[in-house]
Amino acid sequence: MKKTVFRGCATAIVTPMKDDGAIDYHILNALLEHQLANHADAIVVAGTTGEASTMTDEEHLEVIRFTASVVNGRVPVIAGVGGNCTQHAVSLSKLAQKAGADALLHVTPYYNKTSQEGLYQHFKACAQAADLPVILYNVPSRTGVNIQPDTCVRLCEVENIVGIKEASGSVSQMAQIAARCGNRLDIYCGNDDQITPSLSLGAKGVISVLANLLPHVVHDICQSYRDGNVQHSTSLQLQYLDLIGALFSDVNPIPVKQALRFMGVPVGSCRLPLCEMEQEKAEKLWKVMQKHGLCAASRTYFALPILNGKMVSA
Repeated sequence: MKKTVFRGCATAIVTPMKDDGAIDYHILNALLEHQLANHADAIVVAGTTGEASTMTDEEHLEVIRFTASVVNGRVPVIAGVGGNCTQHAVSLSKLAQKAGADALLHVTPYYNKTSQEGLYQHFKACAQAADLPVILYNVPSRTGVNIQPDTCVRLCEVENIVGIKEASGSVSQMAQIAARCGNRLDIYCGNDDQITPSLSLGAKGVISVLANLLPHVVHDICQSYRDGNVQHSTSLQLQYLDLIGALFSDVNPIPVKQALRFMGVPVGSCRLPLCEMEQEKAEKLWKVMQKHGLCAASRTYFALPILNGKMVSA
């Protein structure tokens, strides 16, 4: 049996930006401390939600290094290091390990649209480049490539490939992976609206966008299920479906950054080519957040740490 990287809620953390587009490490520190204080079980840094695709390599590695330093072993730090060039992904894997990552997240190569054999060779090369556990990331809606269950079975044979973030949206595919890979490949839900169903198929937890706003809730969805309280897990899953829908009403991470700003947290905008939400979508997000008591008027709900003697404001 391979070692499990984490159980429960891993927050796919946003990367806060200043007005000039530079990364705001002051706010990132506060966000990380908030996550740790509110029961996040792991942190995924420089993933899709963290806008890694718009970072330079120097920024990418500094964000990983900074996050690992702040977290300081309290929970696992999983670094997004995937790409559509195997050589580049191999290099990032090695450098992320030196930067202090505890595990690596490798997305399917995008745009190239490689074959299943190409996926196998790519992930094998990336995994063998570093002495860290690797979680595969299957998100065909963004990359145009789907990791088939047959390929998952083959990749199980690579010693340090230990898990998969399954974000295909297909519960049937997740079931096939679970049935065929068993304890050789941990499954992590990659869709916030499918956490409880995924846990019922044996998933170890979720890599979550929603947890940027509500880490304690996402943790509770997972923990309640593990404790045998399936009814409570299901109730929480259904309670927040409207908010999850609003957080994916535009390309991630556009809505979640807007949501954090609605909560009074100055995470800035996304880097181009991701732009601001359309007014109509933003208004719908605001209304759903109001319903859940998450807007700036309820700022105490998001207990962001004191920074330089003052509460962070929008």
